[in-house]
Amino acid sequence: MALGTNHVTLTEATAATRTRSNSAFIRELWTDEIIAAYKSNLVMPQLVVNMPFSGRKGDTFHVPSPVRGSASAKASETEVTLIANQESTKQFLIDQHYEYSRLIEDIVSIQADDSLRAFYTDDAGYALAKLVDTALHAQGAKFAGADASPTVEGTNYSKAVIGSDGSTAWSTTGSGNAAALTDAGIREVIRQLDDNDVPNAGRVLVIPPVEKKSLTGIARFTEQAFVGDGSTIRNGMIGNVYGVDVFVSSNCPIVDDASSELDQRACLMFQKEALVFIEQLRPRVQTQYIQQYLGDLFTADTIYGSGVLRPEAGVAIVVPA
Repeated sequence: MALGTNHVTLTEATAATRTRSNSAFIRELWTDEIIAAYKSNLVMPQLVVNMPFSGRKGDTFHVPSPVRGSASAKASETEVTLIANQESTKQFLIDQHYEYSRLIEDIVSIQADDSLRAFYTDDAGYALAKLVDTALHAQGAKFAGADASPTVEGTNYSKAVIGSDGSTAWSTTGSGNAAALTDAGIREVIRQLDDNDVPNAGRVLVIPPVEKKSLTGIARFTEQAFVGDGSTIRNGMIGNVYGVDVFVSSNCPIVDDASSELDQRACLMFQKEALVFIEQLRPRVQTQYIQQYLGDLFTADTIYGSGVLRPEAGVAIVVPA
């Protein structure tokens, strides 16, 4: 098509000119908005150990895993007793890279309401947050708090219990034996953490929405002393029971039984040091004008890893969906 002397119109539409004008500012604004949406939808990362890895090279994170020491009696005029533990480390792979991309065509940019931008930023933040939350929930399948050797990781909820008593092992036989949370079940799981010498501070219970109904029927949960004053409410937090903060998350995994009916879900009671979240690249946003599509390619992405730091510090509890 002949453009005559009107080339300036075509030049203003190129990627180079867009970069010289205001696209850098737009990218920064997108990033700020998406990070805000990302953080507002996160439940699990705020409850676990966070180890930033931003700006560092490598794909493996090494974390010291020291053995707890014991105090010794001091005999008069003798040397102190040295603790000679053989300390170890744990390795966590940073191998999760997820992206959220949309093509925003020029006609959409020109004609669409400003609410479209708000939707894209919120949707991208939610999508990335859900992936991170889901990854941490999945690590809870390895908790071994109910096992005779709790420091050893389980596999696929192999050490999980059911909610009614907190001690009966979850079974995959037939339709499974999931049972709703009860006061006695919660107290039993707390006892298991106590037996494993897990610190009281930082303990949480993460439940699916269906179990919120069960908890509101437990007197200890609805008493004023256990509800809290609201001053420390965090994303998803609905109260406190026996000193354990309770959070609701729609990302609690569906647990499959032998009948494959997908009618059971996993709650997690754990202390902060049970899980670790390693973020190498916090959510970022990049835009690129693609002339052959006459639109902007909008991409948000993040890189992270997660894992079980102390398996004895958590218990998975299987309840009906």
